[in-house]
Amino acid sequence: MQSLFLQQSHDFPFEKIAAIDLGSNSFHMVVAQVTHGQLRITGEFGEKVQLAAGLVNDHLDDAAQQRGLDCLAQFAQVIEDMPPGSVRVVGTNALRVAKNRYDFIGKAMDIMSHPVEIIAGREEARLIYVGVSRTMDNGEAKRLVVDIGGGSTEFIIGRQLEPILTESLHMGCVSFNQRFFDDGTINKSNFQKAVTAARLELLSIQDDYLDETWDVSIGSSGTVKAAFNIVKENNWSKKGITPKALKQIQKALFLAGHVDNIDLPGLKPERKNTFAAGIAILTAVFECFDIKQMDFSNGALREGVLYDIMGRYAETDIRERTVNYMLNQYHIDTEQAKLVTHTALSALAQVRDDWSLNSISSEDLLRWAGLLHEVGAGISHSRYHKHGAYIIRESDMPGFSQQEQQALANLILRHRRKFTQSLDFRFTKSDQQDLDRLSILLRLAILLHHDRKEGDMPIFTLKADNKTLHAEFLPEWLDSRPLTLANLQREAESLVVDGYTLTFS
Repeated sequence: MQSLFLQQSHDFPFEKIAAIDLGSNSFHMVVAQVTHGQLRITGEFGEKVQLAAGLVNDHLDDAAQQRGLDCLAQFAQVIEDMPPGSVRVVGTNALRVAKNRYDFIGKAMDIMSHPVEIIAGREEARLIYVGVSRTMDNGEAKRLVVDIGGGSTEFIIGRQLEPILTESLHMGCVSFNQRFFDDGTINKSNFQKAVTAARLELLSIQDDYLDETWDVSIGSSGTVKAAFNIVKENNWSKKGITPKALKQIQKALFLAGHVDNIDLPGLKPERKNTFAAGIAILTAVFECFDIKQMDFSNGALREGVLYDIMGRYAETDIRERTVNYMLNQYHIDTEQAKLVTHTALSALAQVRDDWSLNSISSEDLLRWAGLLHEVGAGISHSRYHKHGAYIIRESDMPGFSQQEQQALANLILRHRRKFTQSLDFRFTKSDQQDLDRLSILLRLAILLHHDRKEGDMPIFTLKADNKTLHAEFLPEWLDSRPLTLANLQREAESLVVDGYTLTFS
């Protein structure tokens, strides 16, 4: 039974994997060959989509969506023959903010056969740190990693492969460009206003980060990469980005006076529009954290996603560690959790084909739901399924996308009481059907262990078809368990409300 707590280690099933980052400023894809557990990048693709520039009243306008879809159509040509699980597509701040994000996601999935995941800010920070730590060796030194994106900026302190502090602030080069440099003008006045706004955002994390301390500062992604290249190209510093070098960049921007006039060796033309905003944020970071020198890392979010794909097929899947942490944090009855999970997975194995529950995520979601279904009991036994759903929905859960968290919360909410309970979250029709069926299997497993007898494993066979499920038990097994029989009868009545038929013998 111990194997339920950690996903089993398998040989890595893919020769080629890909990560797609739907950023607020640019969309990027990186493709890698996997040989003997090592990654070799074979292709990098990117386009400046500026999705965040199309946010109007927290809705993506048609033009921004079309720019994104046109880019994804190009990416799709490269990954069209890659199997499920070998490609991860992650959306960041602009899609987190957009209220119509699922309209865009639906169109994107018509172009690509791989799901689009929206990741929370701290999860984005964790993945960025994975990318940096896997591609840059700083030995035992504690690192501060800063990643300035289009809509958010991530901050991480970590040592070797382990993040210690992760945070995401709602400021980025696209959003700040719209606020402070919308007409393209660059002067000391609007630049300082942008720096001050960034410093105000940083106040919420400044003390915690300064208290933690670090040995080296590292930047990643577009703004820092551009600044690093400019400093190197102009020979303004031999130690990466320094406060003095930043001042020289600022001076050059003020002399230009307008984005159209920027002429800095090392700066790509497509980055001119948002560069002043990015440098204002970077300046605030240097000032608030008293940074003397910052290196640049080529590894960031995309590389982090690639290594995360690999980790999901080994005993390093961060999601399993997150579930284990919650089991301990909320003092869950692990013996009961293991019994329920074992029975739920046994049920899934029997109806997987009948109910088309063959996706990679179905078994994972059901296992996690079985292990965590009583997570809310530590708050109160009354309505503990609702408490549990809230905990799962609102917690920082490293490794989980927002959709995975919401799906898991949905299963935990519905594991008892009304089958028709739902969260205020939009699932696709197909995903909702899968969640309905997984919920039924979870409810059945919990019902069969309602007496909480350790080691009592029911033996049954299941047959399923569309909205019907039939359970057959060993002769006389139900006769000796009147409570289980009564619960099965009540469950059959509950499922009828949603059109399902449960029979048993």
